[in-house]
Amino acid sequence: MPQKKTDDRRLGIKGWALGGRWGFERYMYTVHRITGIGLVVYFLLHILVTSTRAFGGQHVWESLMGTLSSGVFKIGEFLVFAGFAIHGLNGIRLILIELGFATGKAIEPEYPYQTSVDKQRPIAIVAAAAAAVIILFGGYNIFLAH
Repeated sequence: MPQKKTDDRRLGIKGWALGGRWGFERYMYTVHRITGIGLVVYFLLHILVTSTRAFGGQHVWESLMGTLSSGVFKIGEFLVFAGFAIHGLNGIRLILIELGFATGKAIEPEYPYQTSVDKQRPIAIVAAAAAAVIILFGGYNIFLAH
């Protein structure tokens, strides 16, 4: 019986998360998608929790807020803050790229081919570093400044 040939391109989650030769910008793209999904989920949960104030009454609201003030939810609060910082700053970077501020003038595609990566990568690094600084300050404020 012939041996079944496997397709190396089908790596599943491992191939999606560990892109191999992906550039820094591709990882930022992936993180942008993940943080966007996370922020939408948080927004929906926020609406659900806030609606208990209108439809559940004062007692239900105070009970829920007491539960959500525990230490475990501080980690969730930090993750939402970090996701917002990353998604927001990377979004500003993407706006700059889409408006042409980070791509340069169009050129004829002649060999040797030139890319706009050299112009885009510094903006990506600045956005990631600014997000890291904001996340550090936010983490300090959430966990230590009380």
